[in-house]
Amino acid sequence: MVGFFLLGTFILYCVGQIQIQGIPQICVSQPSCSACLRSPGCAWCKHKDFLKSGESTERRCDTAESLRTRGCEQTDIINPQSELVFLKNNELSSDPDNVVQLKPQNLLFKLRVGVPQTFSVSFKRAEGYPIDLYYLMDLSFSMRDDLDTIKNLGQEILSTLKNVTNKVRIGFGSFVDKVALPYVSQVKDKKNNPCPSRLYTCQPAFSFQNILGLTQDVAEFKTRVSNQIISGNLDSPESGFDAIMQAAVCQGVIGWNNVTRILVYTSDDTFHIAGDGRLAGIFEPNDGKCHLNGSGFYDGTKYDYPSVGQLARVLAANNIQLIFAVTEDSVAAYKALSKLIPQSVLGVLKNDSSNVVQLILEAYSNLSSTILLEHHGAPSGLDVTYRSHCTPAEGDNTPWQRRGECMNVKLNQQVDFTVSLNISMSEGECLKEKKQFFLKLQGISETLKVSVETLCDCDCHDREQQSTHCNEKGTLNCGICSCDEDHLGQMCECEQPKDMISADSMDTTCRQDSSPLLCSGHGGCECGICVCQGTHRGDFCQCDDNSCDRHNNMLCSGNGQCDCGTCKCHANYTGSACDCSTLTDQCRTAGKLCNGQGTCQCNQCQCNNDFFGMSCSKIANACAKFLACVMCELANKESDGLKSNCSRPCGSVKPTWVEGPQEFPCREDTISYKVELFPDGNILVLYADLPRSVDKTYVIIGSSVSSIIFIGIAVILISWLMLEFHYRREYASFLKATETVVWKNIENPLFQDATTIVMNPIHIQED
Repeated sequence: MVGFFLLGTFILYCVGQIQIQGIPQICVSQPSCSACLRSPGCAWCKHKDFLKSGESTERRCDTAESLRTRGCEQTDIINPQSELVFLKNNELSSDPDNVVQLKPQNLLFKLRVGVPQTFSVSFKRAEGYPIDLYYLMDLSFSMRDDLDTIKNLGQEILSTLKNVTNKVRIGFGSFVDKVALPYVSQVKDKKNNPCPSRLYTCQPAFSFQNILGLTQDVAEFKTRVSNQIISGNLDSPESGFDAIMQAAVCQGVIGWNNVTRILVYTSDDTFHIAGDGRLAGIFEPNDGKCHLNGSGFYDGTKYDYPSVGQLARVLAANNIQLIFAVTEDSVAAYKALSKLIPQSVLGVLKNDSSNVVQLILEAYSNLSSTILLEHHGAPSGLDVTYRSHCTPAEGDNTPWQRRGECMNVKLNQQVDFTVSLNISMSEGECLKEKKQFFLKLQGISETLKVSVETLCDCDCHDREQQSTHCNEKGTLNCGICSCDEDHLGQMCECEQPKDMISADSMDTTCRQDSSPLLCSGHGGCECGICVCQGTHRGDFCQCDDNSCDRHNNMLCSGNGQCDCGTCKCHANYTGSACDCSTLTDQCRTAGKLCNGQGTCQCNQCQCNNDFFGMSCSKIANACAKFLACVMCELANKESDGLKSNCSRPCGSVKPTWVEGPQEFPCREDTISYKVELFPDGNILVLYADLPRSVDKTYVIIGSSVSSIIFIGIAVILISWLMLEFHYRREYASFLKATETVVWKNIENPLFQDATTIVMNPIHIQED
């Protein structure tokens, strides 16, 4: 019995899955009204005289259409339909006094098991929606140059974010590490001044401190941050997880409002994770609660660091979006961490944090452009799937997914989702009471409340104890008799035998032709009458109205009625499965049936050999089939007489010659021809000379060579002409310059001819 139950459950589950995929439901009959309503596609007939003698109560459970066909009045059919009620459906609005970003807000569903119900969800981020930004800074010694930058950034951060919204509040907190070995030195002097060099003065280390709650006072932000002094610790990882946890859960101290919540985390190093606290003898797991003292400090020596999973849950529960602003050296670690925390993004921080304002703006834009719709707290057995319509062009072609997801959404862009709810029978029972769950967008505080109840109970309004229909031996409810202990039968008409002999004698009347099987094995014997199971009927349950031949997975092809295993076909249909139409409209063309080349069977053409198509209008391999015929006729034509008898290759076909070159589909050497089939079944063959064609290879080669030669000559001529023009222009310039030169024969006073005096030393003149 357990095996049969599991098999039945599996079948019902599969039926539900088939419905999800859009395939029509198949009703699986059930013996009671409540069980019938849990079977997808089923309805119940409560009319007390609906069943014939020997039919089982399962016959009351069938599709509504089938019940009406079998004579059940519409008023007696129990077939509740899934229903959607909008309890709150305010329009989307950016009004500061009534901001609505998610539509609808409250729904009530009444679901049939295995019958999906869909509805639409719309989201549009409100313009100017307020922002709370809490700046969480690592104050370890390596961040000393960053602190000087942050001290003057309050006004710049607020001014930048006011480009997005007019309402911005900012807060500030800092962290270092747990004040315990091996994280922070316990030597008194080093504990008071943990700086690595005596040239600097540091404040004592701490795990986390809320320095300033969220405020719009920029001057207060600058004053409080300016008073901060750098600190230090021994190891590289910091207590950033402690800081994130306390900043998220201490709602009152931090001052979070019901607006867009952003937590900016800045650091130049990695982080401690859950379990690291054991190095300092801290074994108590983090409890996820607020532990800030009156001064805003968190003593991290009692609880271990939180786990990544804890942080993800706390941030999601408090609608806080996280921005990691870390230096290049730590990007790899925080990139992996960001993948584990929904609604978190990563930005690369310069070593002095000078780009933090631009980084915050870009990270906020990235967070705002990602829309994730998920459900929380859905009851067991309820399947929730989503189809995302991120742009109007996507329509209904997007696939079903386990959550709604849209990327790169612009600020004023509306996105829509189609959500499907389906109660499956995999859990084995309906919802006992109304259940509630929520649809929520990550990082957005607004939620959609969904209430779900199942339609599994029958309220037939005909309950009657000791009913006359039940021979006053049972209770009538939903058309069936629940007999007292000592009575049996469809109407409690039989008293239950108390001895074996009486029972055996009654069983003999339930055997057909001395068969060893009671009621043909398809029912039980009650009061000597067979009470059949499922779709079986007859005095001995020998008939099954669900065992007829099927076609296209439909009983009797949907063109007949199954009667005791035999299809009773409607008019114009025949065949064992009523799958053969006696009409001929699909075979008829303008001429003969199937173009005279086939026979019409079941309103479909069965073509002769060498013909195909819906109406046998196409000839298979027509070119090859009539090639011999055309060549024979061509030979006779060229010989100006009857050279050979073409009746064998042509049969009754007489090819016709067409004057002039023609481009027909069929070709052979220098001729082309075509074959056509007329509606009257006659075949026409036309043939003609094939237009002469030029060898394109030589044309291409000749054209290419000619083009190259022509281009070369053209280049040479153009070069020669340009050079000649240049020479002529230069010569003309020379002549013009010569004409303008004036040569004057005037002695230069500065120039004197050389005077040469020659003396002969041999000749000496005397005075």
